[in-house]
Amino acid sequence: MADITMYDLPGCPFCAKVRTKLDDLELEYDVIEVPRSHGERTEVEKVSGQTGVPVITDESQGVEGMPESDDIVEYLEETYA
Repeated sequence: MADITMYDLPGCPFCAKVRTKLDDLELEYDVIEVPRSHGERTEVEKVSGQTGVPVITDESQGVEGMPESDDIVEYLEETYA
């Protein structure tokens, strides 16, 4: 199991942006696909307090439930680039 976990929705362009950055940085990460219905996204809501995606956690850095693709990409660049 990787330190980084990404909550993802297939076809989401914001999720794709984060996946691309993770792949560009050659980071190992786990993916949890969330349901299409926001009402069924209980797992990501527990982690981040909201139902939107993408969201990442990074156990090695103490990051729990970081939302917003631009913020995630900036965090990944600053932490791992």
